[in-house]
Amino acid sequence: MKELFFILGFILIFFKGFLLAFGGLPAFFMSGCLSQSASSFYCAFLDEESFFLKTIEDIKEDLAKEGKSFIEVDLSAMEARIYQEGDLFKKFPILAKGDVSSWGGSAFGLYQVLGGNKFGYSGISEVYMPYALHYYGKYYIHGEPYYPNGDELISSVSGGCIRLSTKDAEEVYQLAEIGMPVLVLAAEKEGAAFIRENDFEIEGITAESYLAVDIDSGFVFAKKEPEKQLPCSSLTKLMAAVVVAENVDLEESITVDPEMLEAFGSTKGLKTGESFRPVELFYPLLMESSNDAAQALSGFLGKTRTVELMNEKAGSILMEDSRFVDSHGFSLENVSTAQDLFQLARYIFFARPPLLEITKGNEVRSFGGVSFDIEEMANENIFFKDPDFIGGKASYSSLSKNSGVFIFNILIGGEARNMAVVLLGSEDLKTDVQNIYRQVAENYLPVF
Repeated sequence: MKELFFILGFILIFFKGFLLAFGGLPAFFMSGCLSQSASSFYCAFLDEESFFLKTIEDIKEDLAKEGKSFIEVDLSAMEARIYQEGDLFKKFPILAKGDVSSWGGSAFGLYQVLGGNKFGYSGISEVYMPYALHYYGKYYIHGEPYYPNGDELISSVSGGCIRLSTKDAEEVYQLAEIGMPVLVLAAEKEGAAFIRENDFEIEGITAESYLAVDIDSGFVFAKKEPEKQLPCSSLTKLMAAVVVAENVDLEESITVDPEMLEAFGSTKGLKTGESFRPVELFYPLLMESSNDAAQALSGFLGKTRTVELMNEKAGSILMEDSRFVDSHGFSLENVSTAQDLFQLARYIFFARPPLLEITKGNEVRSFGGVSFDIEEMANENIFFKDPDFIGGKASYSSLSKNSGVFIFNILIGGEARNMAVVLLGSEDLKTDVQNIYRQVAENYLPVF
């Protein structure tokens, strides 16, 4: 039987190459396997229920079809592109982007030009940014930065902004308009697919909704009502961490006041009058699921603004059915779907990997040390000791049952893949995840 699948795989590789060569391999969409009828041959090798989740990389095709003028920033190709009324107008090489391994990763997603300044200035880096276009948070498209004395800033990476030559930045600046879409892509979406080696159905899962997806391609291994909107409880804290990391100077500190400690629960070491930097607070937030830490973190931007940014961010990364009302997730009005939480997991995986390291209790760059005793913290993320666990968060609630967002490195047919498992409303979170993991590993083969 395996020999048959490998033969089919070679045929599929040939056909897929043909489609790519002639521009006929379409984007993958939620509603089906592939979006063009010419690809029905490709789909024939997959079972009828196989499909791919739409990811941010697919938005480019949507914008072009709608005849939009927009800026595309392709971080994998290191190229910025201007589209006018849906057609490619001009390309510009990117000189530098952010370093994802050290909090500086460039934010990807769908944003818009918020404003521009020919002589922009970064208070964090203390440099001028010529022809700066602001599109989100701390992030700009700009020319070659220089210090107030005129000396050029020399570096191979940026702090997260998109650096062009000053000449190119001026041209992009002139072509841009307020409100113009800015589509930032972190990685080229893989065209990988998988076939079932055995005829099987995922069994024994207690969760109301779940999803198991290949991170790089969006291929769905297993699902149950992935679009069902349910309370996401403490998984809300993942979005809160993303928003703070992307809108606050991580070297800044905040002093804890009594109001910040009024949330449900308490956190050892978090005391009134003491000061903490954001990364320090991420540890109790994401390991112990501290509500106090969430309250303190929202103090950097203000509670109302933090929640506003959380909802804005959700809209930028295809979390269309999510709504947040606080930063800690205690309210049942914080809702999401397994499908949306996959988008959040994928975003963190590519843009904010230090957050995943924190969920495992690992030390990351903290801009001055961590006041909390990490080794003494009770990590609620049940798989943090598993060598295949890349990162993620568990949530436990007596009102909405248990939920989780977990990313694993999994062997499928001998091939290492990155798989996200998202569950909402589970009665037995650990067993559910283990069952999904095992059944996917045992029953799928990769087709490239």
